[in-house]
Amino acid sequence: MDLDFSVIIPTYRRPTELEACLRALARQDFPLDRFEVIVSDDGGGGLEVLRDFTAHSLPQCTFVTQPRSGPASARNLGAGNARGRFLAFTDDDCEPSPVWLSALSLVLGAQPDALVGGSTVNTIRRNRYAAASQQLIDFLYIAYADRRAERFFTSNNFAVSSRMFASLDGFDVTFRLPAGEDRDFCSRWAALGRPLIYSRSARVYHSHSLTFRRFWKQHLRYGQGAYQLRKRMRETGRPALHVQPPGFYLRMISYPFKNGVGNPGDRLAIAILLVLSQVANLCGFAREALRWSQ
Repeated sequence: MDLDFSVIIPTYRRPTELEACLRALARQDFPLDRFEVIVSDDGGGGLEVLRDFTAHSLPQCTFVTQPRSGPASARNLGAGNARGRFLAFTDDDCEPSPVWLSALSLVLGAQPDALVGGSTVNTIRRNRYAAASQQLIDFLYIAYADRRAERFFTSNNFAVSSRMFASLDGFDVTFRLPAGEDRDFCSRWAALGRPLIYSRSARVYHSHSLTFRRFWKQHLRYGQGAYQLRKRMRETGRPALHVQPPGFYLRMISYPFKNGVGNPGDRLAIAILLVLSQVANLCGFAREALRWSQ
């Protein structure tokens, strides 16, 4: 039987989080016989405990593995083993809402040549670092909504035709770090004139706890990925990313005060963290530029 979706989940040594993700997929209101799940283990192992659960709750669940190569390669491995007409990507620390696949199917049924990105909700609201990281993504989704060359969706929640994914050779595994490869894929997609559509109803719940150190390293890595993205765009003749004007960053910093999340103290703390995220991003960008110049 043909399948509508293959859900691809890259994972590395997070069996507890992965189990929560798989349980959420087992609760989809989408028919179980119309989708499969492919868990792509990036060399971490320790997933044997989940096989009994998936055998009963997700009978069309496959585990594939590779030597440690990063999430982009793991996603491509999953896609290479997929049987579905569409690929739906999420991460092992995400729990898709019960209507996730139905919402993606609604959009792709009408526009099968689209790349559909869903919404992500931070579930650890008391963790200001996680909240700041998610609000940054929320702001960028809004800011880039009308900019084809810059619009992107994060790889923890998007779906695309299997055939078209293969035609772009999947995620670019030459990205040195797990940062920027999703923006690169969306950039290549947009360069071909294909639509990118946002679906708020296709929601996943993200549980990724951060400390200050991990927050800083995350955004440092994003800066390094941004440099690699700019380099790859220049090499392939795609329009370069624009340097944003000061007003863009002022809107970013004011975003926590306008979206009504948290108390005033939380909003101020998140605004400060957004500033720090951009400092880390700039440091990462400069570090990567220096590396490539040597």
